[in-house]
Amino acid sequence: MAQKVVLIADPGIDTAVAIALALYDPQLEVLGIAATAGNISAEEATRNVQIVVDYLDPPRWPRLGEALAVRYDVDGTRLHGPGGLGGIAWPYVGRHRIFPSDKLLVELTAEYPDAITLVCLGPLTVLARALDRDPALARRVRQIVIVGGSWREPGNASAVAEFHFYCDPEAARQVLRCGAPIILVPLDITRQLLLAPAEIAALTDRENRASRFLRRILHYGVGATARLYGIEGFHLKDVLGIGVLACRSAFQTRPMTADVETRGELTRGMLVVDLTPKRAAPNVDLVTEVQVPTVRKYLHRILRRYLCD
Repeated sequence: MAQKVVLIADPGIDTAVAIALALYDPQLEVLGIAATAGNISAEEATRNVQIVVDYLDPPRWPRLGEALAVRYDVDGTRLHGPGGLGGIAWPYVGRHRIFPSDKLLVELTAEYPDAITLVCLGPLTVLARALDRDPALARRVRQIVIVGGSWREPGNASAVAEFHFYCDPEAARQVLRCGAPIILVPLDITRQLLLAPAEIAALTDRENRASRFLRRILHYGVGATARLYGIEGFHLKDVLGIGVLACRSAFQTRPMTADVETRGELTRGMLVVDLTPKRAAPNVDLVTEVQVPTVRKYLHRILRRYLCD
């Protein structure tokens, strides 16, 4: 039976690829996608969720949620382009009614209690707002997967903070403390999946609408990565949030006690992991290692199968 998932996403480029994997993987049933600001504004995130689903055109369309603004406005368009999807003004047809994202999370978890995995591919503002609306949501979810935080490496939004947590550290702290089972996939892990230009070309070489869409946004991402960081290729960080569901045995986790710094002048948004034995009960399963070749094979298998149809 397919795993029921709801995505929380701020579609830039890697998030769009992660959404494609989730929508195309028959092991997963995407019931909803709740937009959140992050890489782009709330208005752009709401639009981008519709664009991504429209161009991918999955067999079953999920319910879509309207984004909320994050606490701190951080611009991700240097990497993802103006608008967040390669700097292109994608024409699209809005085919679905859009719900408030926090309301969408509350309603779906009530409709499918103990069955839904929430996969957070952006800042946690929407989920925190949903928990404010209905604290029992934390007891209804099967688990929460969070792509966020940086444990053993520097941050990518500040010296110590990863982008998703930096955008709304108060929301990140609230979610980590909510009591639901959590798998935390930190930047140390997500940085490891880098797609080379030749790999991207091979994956998106078909002339259908979905393939052209992914090819064009990834081409922009490759150029921006080279220009900004001197790296050849593009990191698919958010794909690891889907990979941990589809390729669970490729991910090694460790029960840990984790929190987020919310007040530090230099450390706002920093993931704090307590390594002291038995000081506090673990609240996350922290991913400490990943078999990248396994996730890469999964990515190729799903995209080649569905983009070639």
